Amino acid sequence: MTTPADDDVSLTKAPVEENDRGFFGQPFALANLFGVEMWERFSFYGMQGILLYYLYYSVTEGGLDIDRATATSIVGAYGGTVYLSTIIGGWIADRVLGSERTLFYSAVLIMFGHIALAVLPGVVGVGVGLVLVAVGSGGLKANATSMVGELYSEHDERRDAGFSIFYMGINIGGFVGPLLTGVAQDKIGFHAGFGLAAIGMALGLTQYTVFRRHLHGVGATAPNPLPAAERPRWIAVAVGGLILIAVLSITGVITAASLSDIVVGVTIVAAVVYFAVMLSSKRITAVERSRVISFIPMFIASAAFWSLFQQQFTMIAEYADKRLNRDVFGWEFPAAWVQSINPVFIIIFAGIFAAMWTKLGSRQPTTPLKFAAANAVMGVAFLCFIPISGGGPNSAPVIALAGILLLFTFAELLLSPVGLSLATKLAPKVFHTQMVALFFLSVALGSAMAGTLPGYYDEANEKPYFIAIGGASIAVGVVVALLSPWIKKMMAGVR
Repeated sequence: MTTPADDDVSLTKAPVEENDRGFFGQPFALANLFGVEMWERFSFYGMQGILLYYLYYSVTEGGLDIDRATATSIVGAYGGTVYLSTIIGGWIADRVLGSERTLFYSAVLIMFGHIALAVLPGVVGVGVGLVLVAVGSGGLKANATSMVGELYSEHDERRDAGFSIFYMGINIGGFVGPLLTGVAQDKIGFHAGFGLAAIGMALGLTQYTVFRRHLHGVGATAPNPLPAAERPRWIAVAVGGLILIAVLSITGVITAASLSDIVVGVTIVAAVVYFAVMLSSKRITAVERSRVISFIPMFIASAAFWSLFQQQFTMIAEYADKRLNRDVFGWEFPAAWVQSINPVFIIIFAGIFAAMWTKLGSRQPTTPLKFAAANAVMGVAFLCFIPISGGGPNSAPVIALAGILLLFTFAELLLSPVGLSLATKLAPKVFHTQMVALFFLSVALGSAMAGTLPGYYDEANEKPYFIAIGGASIAVGVVVALLSPWIKKMMAGVR
């Protein structure tokens, strides 16, 4: 297997041409990015589909017997750290390696992380595995998305449709992953499920390496290279940060139960710093600065959305395990299979949404209105839990939860692929990949909050939780809709 460094000549060809329509009317290079992201999501969602159960199941069931609140905090913190790590991946791409090489080495980290979960026992495997997967996934996600954006010119009308097709690839992996790891965990054990995730990432890494030449130089160079004289300082900062984390963990300042709260705090600080650095930079133009300002309310709306959506892996995962009637003709299907409901809806509807945006062209709703609608729909989805609340074990029908997750899907398609596209369009030239990382910071904040919020969920009294969460999300949607004219003005020509 070759590494990116072995084929420098192949990475310095001319950029992808606008008339390249070799992959469903999109640039052929999209096929490779589509594929590697699909396999990464296979491994990511496959592992995450069984992670919560591994943490709180008893030892006799193959789990670690961690209490529920701590388990959801770990899952939320892990999900947040994945997206928080996009800062690292974006910075390395923009300042050191370029997006292409950063993506490759990130995929290697992910594969070794899943291997660690599969072969290392207990909390050691969880600690090593989740750290490697989180850091690797952050690097891969930010750079794959950035590279998709680089396939298109600023005014190429195919961009949103291309991101929707890319997003379909993500969800093919997200659909198949939990199905296979869920069966492996149910029939063999948790480590077999984690092993399947490792195999999936290995396949993705192989495919990416074989077809890397078709990228034709996309992401080959760092747009804002770090001077060699500054590298020792940044290495010292990285080592110092690792030492600080180790000390805080050993002294008990960082605990498993508080992990999601810590990630929430770190993400908020990181986002504020990121916005401040971009807005104060002398290397961006007045138009670029206006566009960055317009992204602030969109960032908040995105974080609010993901704080509900990512509860699929915390509150809803527990709900599927304890409250959902999973009996099908006398056979109880694995709880992890619930994680495949949303991806299969995405597979069905992503193409429809892509065609709809393409058909509407300049007549489609503006991005702020799409964000507003996404939050409102998510709020309605949580309110839909109310009619099936208050029952005991196995009381909630699968069809009801599937309907709720269908609303999740519509909301996701209004915000997530559109948000990825928006970040690339609003990005200042010298902060291209890091702007994508900033969008993922909103996902990090929401994901970590999805580990904190379920602490207020009371299985014995569910309705107040669903009312509060659903109502708050609808309110966010209304506020963004009211602000949309101002946001559109600050976007300075970007829709």
